[in-house]
Amino acid sequence: MVQPVVPISPLGGTLHLRTRLKHLALTASAFAVVTATLPGAAAADSGGRGHHPSDRGLSAVIRYTEYGIPHIVAKDYANLGFGTGWAQAADQICVLADGFLTVNGERSRYFGPDAAPDGSLSSAATNLSSDLYFRGVRDAGTVEALVATPAPAGPSRDLKELMRGWAAGYNAWLRKNRVTDPACAKADWVRPVSALDVARRGFAVSVLGGQGRAVDGITAARPPAAPTGLGAGTAGQAPAARAGAEGQSPVQRAAAEEQTPAQRAGVSGQLPDPEKAAEAAREFFAAENATMGSNAVAFSGAATANGRGLLLGNPHYPWQGGRRFWQSQQTIPGELNVSGASLLGTTVVNIGFNDKVAWSHTVATGVPLNLHQLALAPGDPTSYLVDGRPERMTPRQVTVPVKGGAPVTRTQWWTRYGPVVGGLGAQLPLPWTASTAYALNDPNASNLRGSDTALGFGRARSTGDIAEALRRTQGLPWVNTVAADSAGHSYFSQAQVLPRITDELAARCSTPLGRATYPASGVAVLDGSRSDCALGSDPDAVQPGVFGPARMPVLRDTPYVANSNDSAWLTNADRPLTGYERIFGTTATQRSLRTRGGVEDVAAMAARGDLTVADLQRQQFANRAPAGDLAAADAARACGTALPDDPEACRVIGAWDRTVDTDSRGALLFDRFWRRFTAAVPSAQQWTVPFSAADPVRTPNTLNTAAPGFTKALAEAVAELRSAGIPLDAPLGAHQFVVRNGERIPVSGGTEALGIWNKTEPVWNPAGGGYTEVAHGTSHVQAVGWDGGRCPVARTLLSYSQSSNPVSPHFSDQTRLYAGERWVTSRFCEKDILRSPALRVVVARG
Repeated sequence: MVQPVVPISPLGGTLHLRTRLKHLALTASAFAVVTATLPGAAAADSGGRGHHPSDRGLSAVIRYTEYGIPHIVAKDYANLGFGTGWAQAADQICVLADGFLTVNGERSRYFGPDAAPDGSLSSAATNLSSDLYFRGVRDAGTVEALVATPAPAGPSRDLKELMRGWAAGYNAWLRKNRVTDPACAKADWVRPVSALDVARRGFAVSVLGGQGRAVDGITAARPPAAPTGLGAGTAGQAPAARAGAEGQSPVQRAAAEEQTPAQRAGVSGQLPDPEKAAEAAREFFAAENATMGSNAVAFSGAATANGRGLLLGNPHYPWQGGRRFWQSQQTIPGELNVSGASLLGTTVVNIGFNDKVAWSHTVATGVPLNLHQLALAPGDPTSYLVDGRPERMTPRQVTVPVKGGAPVTRTQWWTRYGPVVGGLGAQLPLPWTASTAYALNDPNASNLRGSDTALGFGRARSTGDIAEALRRTQGLPWVNTVAADSAGHSYFSQAQVLPRITDELAARCSTPLGRATYPASGVAVLDGSRSDCALGSDPDAVQPGVFGPARMPVLRDTPYVANSNDSAWLTNADRPLTGYERIFGTTATQRSLRTRGGVEDVAAMAARGDLTVADLQRQQFANRAPAGDLAAADAARACGTALPDDPEACRVIGAWDRTVDTDSRGALLFDRFWRRFTAAVPSAQQWTVPFSAADPVRTPNTLNTAAPGFTKALAEAVAELRSAGIPLDAPLGAHQFVVRNGERIPVSGGTEALGIWNKTEPVWNPAGGGYTEVAHGTSHVQAVGWDGGRCPVARTLLSYSQSSNPVSPHFSDQTRLYAGERWVTSRFCEKDILRSPALRVVVARG
C-alpha cells in the first residue's frame, strides 16, 4: 500500500504537517524533534540460518523529496538500517528479492537450472552454476565465520547493527505493503530475509573481482579419473599417494561419475599455452571489456574559484539488475549525515558526500586474485604436494534443488589456497590433469569490511579522514578512491584488497604459465608445491596475504587527481605515479582513449582555474569524442578512395561535429564504423604514429587508413545503416534511446571505444530503430563543491531513476532529466529538505 503522509510528533496531525515542518528549528534540535517518536532498538535475533531478525521496536523517519529521494533519519545504526531497508524495498523489491535468491543458491528451484542469472552478483553462465557456488558458500558457513570475526578484520558492531536493521526494515515493508511491480507481484520467491542474507549479499559484492569472476570454473572443475591399479614407480610413494593409486574413495568415485567423457580423457591433457593464456588473461581483465567502469576527478583549491575542493564522480554501471545504484541521505543526529548512492542491497552510502568531504570510486586495475599451480600426488588427482608431502583436497558436496526435476549434487574441491578452478572465462581453460591442477586465491573471500570503509567515509571531515578510514578498515575489493574536501585538498588512492604478489615473488615463484600471464595481465600463477612461495604478510595489513596501506599508490593535493579505469600512473599527468608492484597495474604503457580524453579535459580545466560546480556539470555532458578528434578527419580524407561511389558517407563523416550529443549528425555512422575498425584491426596497426611513454596523452595518433580493415569497416557501417533504413546523417538521439512505459527517451553519450567521458554502452537493435536500450554506462553522477556555508553545493543525477517498477512515478523521471542534460539540486541541509515542494514524510515502523 502507499504510505500516507504522517505526523512527526505525537501531538501533530496530518492536516498541518507542512506548517509544523517549516517551523522546525534548522539546527540539531530539529533532528531531535524529528526523532522524538522513534523508540529504541529492542533486542533482536541476529539473523542465523532459518531465522529472520525481529523488527520489533525499530523505526525511522523517511522524508521524500523530488524524484523520490529519501532522507532517512534514525536514532542509531539499527534504526537507520531499518529505514534504509524499508526504503530500498519500496523502490526495488523485485531486484532485491531476485538477488537474495542468488546468494542463497535458489535460482534453479524457481527459474530452472539452464536459465541465465542477471549477472549482477557473479559471472555464472547458468542458474545451476550460480547456485552450486553460492550454496557451497552457504553450506561452508563462510559468511557466518566472517561476521563472527572481531573488527578490524571483521565487520564492526555498527555495521552488524545496520545489517540487522536493514533486514528488519525490508521484511516490515514486505509485510505491510502490496508488491505492485509486475516483475514479481505474485511471486512466491519474494520472501523475508535475515541479517545473514544481507551479509551474504555483501560477500558476493566483495568477491565480484575474484571468485565471482570464476564461478563456472569453480563449479565445473572435475578431477580426472584416477588409475585403477598400481603403476610403475609407486613403491616409493607416501601412504596417501599409494592409497590414491590403489583405489578411490566414495567421494572420488562420485567425482569421476560427474565427469564428461572429455574430462575423463583429460588424464593426459595439455597445459595451457603460455602465450595464448597471457593474451586471454589480458582480455579477461581489460577495462574495455568490463561491464563496470567509471570516471572521477577531484580538483584542489589551487584550481577552484574559492580555494575549496571540487569532485565530479561518474560511475559506469549496469542500467538493469542488482548492480544498480540507489540514492538516499542517511542521518543519525550527532553521529552521521551523508548523502549519495548505494549499490542495491548494501546498507551504506557507497559513493557520496557530506558537509565537508566528497568521494567517488573507479574500478581499479589491480587484479584481486592469483592462481597456484598444483603438482598432484602420483596416482591421486585430489591430493597435491607441498614441499614433497601430499595434502588432500577438501571435497564440498553441494546439492541444489531444481524446478521440475531431481536435486543436482556436485562436488567442489578446495585446497589451502582456495578452490580448484577449471578456467578463467571461456578463453582461459586451466585443465585438471593427472599431474596438474590450479587453485584460485581470492583474499576478498575473507573481507566483509567494505561497508565499514564506506561508513568511515560518511563520517569523514577531510580527505585525511578518508585516508584514515582506508588505513583502518582496508575493505575496498576492486576500486580506487578519488576525494576532495571543503578545505581545498584533493586525494587519490588505489587502496584495494589485493593478493600480496610482489614482483620479486612473481620472479622467484612463477610457473612457466605465470611468467607469461603476470607481465601481460597482472595474473600471477605461483608454484603451489613450494611453501616458500606463500604470499606472506605486510605488518600494516589487517589480514594475512594482502598488501598493507603503505604499498598503495597514493597522490595528494595536486591541482587535479583523475582516473578513468587505467592504472594509477597518470592520475596527474604532471606527477606520474610509479614504483608500485605489477599486480596494481602498469606504468609507461598505452592509455585508453577515455583516459587520454579525460586527462586532456581535466588538465585544461585545472590550468584555466577558477572552477566551480557548474564547470563539473559542463564536463559531464561535453560529450566530446576523442576518437573522432583523432581519426574522423583522416577517415573523411581517405573515404573518397575507399568508397569512390558513395560521396554522401564521406561528406557525413567530414561534417560530423566530433561529439555524441543527441543532435549530433554523423556520430552514429562513425560509431558503427569505429566499432568494426577497432575489432578487426590490431591496436598496434590502427595508428601510424605509435605510443610513446614520453607523450602518453597524445600518442598513438594519425589513423592508419592503409590498414586492411579500414575500407571494409567503413563500407559495412554504411551498408548496415542503409539496410536498417537509418539515414547516414540522422541525429544520434533519433536512433540511440531507451523506451520507458512506451515513451522513447533519447540518450547521449557513447561507447568505450570512442573514449567518451559520458559513457553509454547501448544495445544495437537495427530492426527496432538503432540503439534501443542501454546495457551499462553513466549511472549515479555527482558534482560537489562547497561555498563556505553549512551546506555542500551538490548536483546529482541517477540516469536510470530510483525505481525498477514501471508503476512507480520514479521509474523514468531522472532518465528524462538525463536525456535533457538536467540535474537534481541536492537537498542536504534541513532547511532545503523542508522546503521541497514534493515533501512527503513516512514514519516506517516494525
